[in-house]
Amino acid sequence: MAKEGKHGSFHAKDYFDPPPAPLIDAAELKKWSFYRALIAEFIATLLFLYITVLTVIGYKSQIAISSDSCAGVGVLGVAWAFGGMIFILVYCTAGISGGHINPAVTFGLLLARKVSLIRAIAYMVAQSLGAICGVGLVKAFQKSYYNRNGGGANTLADGYSTGTGLGAEIIGTFVLVYTVFSATDPKRKARDSHVPVLAPLPIGFAVFMVHLATIPITGTGINPARSIGAAVIYNNKKAWDDHWIFWVGPMIGAAIAAFYHQFILRAGAAKALGSFRSQTHV
Repeated sequence: MAKEGKHGSFHAKDYFDPPPAPLIDAAELKKWSFYRALIAEFIATLLFLYITVLTVIGYKSQIAISSDSCAGVGVLGVAWAFGGMIFILVYCTAGISGGHINPAVTFGLLLARKVSLIRAIAYMVAQSLGAICGVGLVKAFQKSYYNRNGGGANTLADGYSTGTGLGAEIIGTFVLVYTVFSATDPKRKARDSHVPVLAPLPIGFAVFMVHLATIPITGTGINPARSIGAAVIYNNKKAWDDHWIFWVGPMIGAAIAAFYHQFILRAGAAKALGSFRSQTHV
């Protein structure tokens, strides 16, 4: 016989999946919390691009001065800048906006019905505008270094095909968005709720690891806002030639991650739970 709770109901788990977000939720437009979340996404993406692009520009300028590929922070330092900033910003904004800071993450969560279509579109606009403003600040503060060192724009490296670049962006974004789903899974959050950094930490590490792997190929996009922010401000033909890769790749990777987590991993768990309930109830 199943063990019954205080009110005669059986609880097979100590966590609860939130109901799917409505596709269209016009009521959000009347809530201050919605606009507060947009502001948080805008500022977080601005800060993300400001710090990371400054790091990229600084690294390239130090290489140019010393002719030493190990000068400055190095590729490892650039990867740490991106991963570290995501860790910090997700930690700071998760309770306000969910800490997306990336249109691909927002798109994946939309497909999984974690956010409404209205919120998803608004987030993507806020993220893109924040990225443009963040890179704009970099250019305003270090214009000569900025123009001389590629503006931190994502471009396909010489010797790599378009297909290779697209594949790198798809796989890299899959790693990131899959980590986001896993780190924010209600079951994991219930178990690890006493350690608040356990969600932002693996997400930041995922960004760090993907950068190590794909900086030599595409400079690592996996974030359309990061790519369009640098492309708009740098506004060079090379930055726009293969720019579509940095939108299409991340969106495909996010969609695959959403499908894998929601319909393979979680669907299997739900089926097992249903089977367990049918066996225990009498």
